[in-house]
Amino acid sequence: MKGGFSAPGDYIYFKSQVPLHKIPIGTKQWRYYDFGPKVVPPLICLPGTAGTADVYYKQIMALSMKGYRVISIDIPRVWNSQEWVQAFEKFLDVIDVHHIHLYGTSLGGFLALLFAQHRPRRVKSLVLSNAFLETKYFAAAMPWAPVVSWTPSFLLKRYVLIGIPSGPHEPFIADSVDFVVAQVETLSREDLASRLTLTSDDASIGPLMLSDSVITIIDTNDKCAIPQQLKDEVSEKFPGARKAYIKSGGDFPFLSRPDEINLHLKLHLRRVGVEAREDLVPGIPKPGDDNSGSGSGSGGDGGSSEPKDDREGTDDAPNGNGSKSNPGGSFSNSGQPPLVPENHNSHGSDNQPLGGTTTDGDYPFVPILLEAFCEKKVVLARSFLHFWLKFFDIYYRLPFSLLTLYIINNKHHPKIQLSM
Repeated sequence: MKGGFSAPGDYIYFKSQVPLHKIPIGTKQWRYYDFGPKVVPPLICLPGTAGTADVYYKQIMALSMKGYRVISIDIPRVWNSQEWVQAFEKFLDVIDVHHIHLYGTSLGGFLALLFAQHRPRRVKSLVLSNAFLETKYFAAAMPWAPVVSWTPSFLLKRYVLIGIPSGPHEPFIADSVDFVVAQVETLSREDLASRLTLTSDDASIGPLMLSDSVITIIDTNDKCAIPQQLKDEVSEKFPGARKAYIKSGGDFPFLSRPDEINLHLKLHLRRVGVEAREDLVPGIPKPGDDNSGSGSGSGGDGGSSEPKDDREGTDDAPNGNGSKSNPGGSFSNSGQPPLVPENHNSHGSDNQPLGGTTTDGDYPFVPILLEAFCEKKVVLARSFLHFWLKFFDIYYRLPFSLLTLYIINNKHHPKIQLSM
């Protein structure tokens, strides 16, 4: 990491609110985030070679607040395409998810296509970004693939990072690169070796049973690690897919251009029939609720009025089964405070009406968080405020009082004059 990496404030907040699940399935260890109403068909995010489940934290925050369910996973240690399909299917069975919508970037896009090809009944739609259809290009560029599993970790990391275009970047792209570089540092040698093996394994995408109408292709128009020729092949294979182009964003537009990516994801989910359940998000006022805006959330099925932290022991509880049940009908994460990113950049066009104006309804969680934060500190706050008011009152009155005393005490001494 160049010069030391400082995690963004919204990412720190995300880590404090969203539980990270770790479950072993057979010989594979799965690491993933699962946030949003459980009754909504999930959007599952698959990262690229250099990514982890954490790189989609901006999507988890934004979409879950709109009533969507987002699952972001780490690619486990699989060494060929067939092993990936089987391992991913077992993972879906364990977390009790049957019909999914996949969002894959780079290698994640290729793996999403592979799964859709071999398990067409489970995949309902695809969102692809900087994806490719076959691995022969990468296999040719990596002749040392047969010994990749023996290669030292620092060489694997160097090889992965060299693939990211160097040179001056726009600040938001540079920040996204720094974030991903920090995530690469967390990956083990085996993780990196397996992912590089996947990119060089002899595999290609054949015909899909999915209609082009349920496929969205999101690409950036600037330079990235995936050659333009490979991205063009994806567009040509699915001519009827909806295409969205972002002017710039680099290799990681989900980090550098989160508002635009989130907007396209929401449009895609609506187009393929995924209905957001904003009424199941804690703190969102329900239609006809007289207490809307009070932050109590006690009416209907909006969850309990006092959020509790049910994240203890959730690492080994897939699909939120380790959390306490909510009789009100809210999703299992409703025991957690709603996500409000500290970074104001995440409140861009994605969280604003299309007309460009911002209303109080766009930030429904702020009063709730303030109420919860100040509930036990209001007495202390009043005492503290009272103290400072007294202090400033004395501070500003004292000079005038001293000046008055000085004039009175020296009024019989004509030699003493006050300069004005």
